[in-house]
Amino acid sequence: MAAQVQALLRQVSRLEAPLEELRALQSVLQAVPLSELREQAAELSLGPLFSLLSANHREQTTLCVSILERLLQAMEPVHVARNLRFDLQRGLTHPDDSVKILTLSQVGRIVENSNAVTEILNNPELLKQIVYCIGGENLSVAKALIVEVSSTSPESLNYCTTSGLVTQLLRELTGEDVLVRATCIEMVTSLAHTHHGRQYLAQEGIIDQISNIIVGADSDPFSSFYLPGFVKFFGNLAIMDSPQQICERYPVFVEKVFEMTESQDPTMIGVAVDTLGILGSNVEGKQVLHKTGTRFEHLLMRIGYQAKNASTELKIRCLDAISSLLYLPPEQQTDDLLRMTDSWFSSLSRDPLELFRGISNQPFPELHCAALKVFTAIANQPWAQKLMFNSPGFVEYIMDRSVEHDKASKDAKYELVKALANSKTVAEIFGNPNYLRLRTYLSEGPYYVKPVSTTAVEGVE
Repeated sequence: MAAQVQALLRQVSRLEAPLEELRALQSVLQAVPLSELREQAAELSLGPLFSLLSANHREQTTLCVSILERLLQAMEPVHVARNLRFDLQRGLTHPDDSVKILTLSQVGRIVENSNAVTEILNNPELLKQIVYCIGGENLSVAKALIVEVSSTSPESLNYCTTSGLVTQLLRELTGEDVLVRATCIEMVTSLAHTHHGRQYLAQEGIIDQISNIIVGADSDPFSSFYLPGFVKFFGNLAIMDSPQQICERYPVFVEKVFEMTESQDPTMIGVAVDTLGILGSNVEGKQVLHKTGTRFEHLLMRIGYQAKNASTELKIRCLDAISSLLYLPPEQQTDDLLRMTDSWFSSLSRDPLELFRGISNQPFPELHCAALKVFTAIANQPWAQKLMFNSPGFVEYIMDRSVEHDKASKDAKYELVKALANSKTVAEIFGNPNYLRLRTYLSEGPYYVKPVSTTAVEGVE
């Protein structure tokens, strides 16, 4: 089959208008597995197919794009970057959108591959041309690629800024079109994942501008389109830099997150809960939240209420955030922090242990796993172990393998047992017999099934 592809490509290269051959090549390619194509990919000559794109012939262009999509998929991004970069450059300036999108998707593959992207970065002229070619497009794919290219290194960010591409993106971020704003903030958040990206955004005053837009959101009836993205941006920024510094410098961020948890809109509540989970995933972030005192404890009560009463999707997001907020690595378990997580847990509900146990008994594996994850998050903290041990039937519930039926649930239960069994305080709090049962469960693994003994009874037919 792959030999047939080779032969048809040779035929195509010799003809000026090889429509029949292109149709044949397209149908053959659909029948050849990608794995077989990959073995031959490096030997295939695609230059003639790219040349045929320059003819002003609709069907020919459509066939070539379809064939190239399949063949390029079989090629390693490094091979594409090394051998087809000039063809890609021509494709970026092609008048047909389908050719541009094909080319942009290949540039995307190259940018995402650490080995392939160096082929572009080591060739400043080529990088510049790609950036300028992309800049002529207003396609969202092109904008996403600008951010990907900018994120690879300070040099590539420099090319993108001097070409005016990043400036255009940032102008749209603070412009009047709320839907464009919502798309742009996602891309700017990606740029903020790199140190040089964050530095650039700070120097250009973009972080201050985003903060000001959040301040003005109250008087904007369309703020619900972009506000979730803006809040997520700050959540990511806080955890990558310093939660304390970001929250002190941009108090409107924390204020808005607190407000959003009180919203009637599940989208807003979901974003607020996710952001709190990110912010509270490290000790510095937890301490920032703890400083807000009773206000945060009231907010936890709201999250506990949503975990019990919201839609399944929002329940899971609440449970994930609770796990993140309550988890403390053993080396960070000071008396103060343990008191803090204990008081947070108590704020979630009148009887939080029973709340999560009730949720874990619902017949939805995702909810069951998310509730077990909460227990796992607190399992290595002595106050939680005491609660579990003193709660009637809870230790048996942990040891009972018959509760979980699917792989994900068995894995989640195993993580809970592992967190308890590996804790230094569990033998003393649970008692040695229970500690030994935990160790046995651990050594048997997550999928152990107890053998059923069958005893023959004499005289029974």
